Amino acid sequence: MNKKTKSVNDYIKEYFEAHPNQDIEHGKVVDYVFKFIPKARDPWRAVRMLYQKGWLIQIRKGVYRRDPNYKGQDVTAPFPNEIREQIFKKDNYRCVVCGNGRHNGYEIHADHIKSQAKGGTSVLENGQTLCSEHNLMKKRYGVIEFLGKYCRNMIERAKQYKDVITEKMFKEILNILKKYKAD
Repeated sequence: MNKKTKSVNDYIKEYFEAHPNQDIEHGKVVDYVFKFIPKARDPWRAVRMLYQKGWLIQIRKGVYRRDPNYKGQDVTAPFPNEIREQIFKKDNYRCVVCGNGRHNGYEIHADHIKSQAKGGTSVLENGQTLCSEHNLMKKRYGVIEFLGKYCRNMIERAKQYKDVITEKMFKEILNILKKYKAD
């Protein structure tokens, strides 16, 4: 009798299917997998991959939910080439933050304004051009932290140039972030 053995993904899916619409911490699912496959390779990554492929919903870091009616999208899917080119053209092939781009030798990226992980789609209206540095900063810090850091940098730059209006504007933006405890 040839019995098919279950994979790490099979056990993870089995666990989430048995607990639909529940917020489940990574550790509980991993422990479940280890009961059946004690030497399973990186079940944590397998859970994240199921989220990235749109099978799970991430509630917060390390906590996921399976909604049987959820038809997620692959968050690793990039913009289609024609959309990416339209984004670059719309932004004049320049980073929307600093203005660097192909014209002065900077690598540029098509960035999702609202990340795919938060429901953003790969459409022109959700795209912006960022240079490598600002794309990495946004990914590393998140949008709100990135905005706060950018505002502080612009305030310092405005002071250097004695640009009182720009300094005032970015201070007001920073105050709004602080008011809503976003910075």
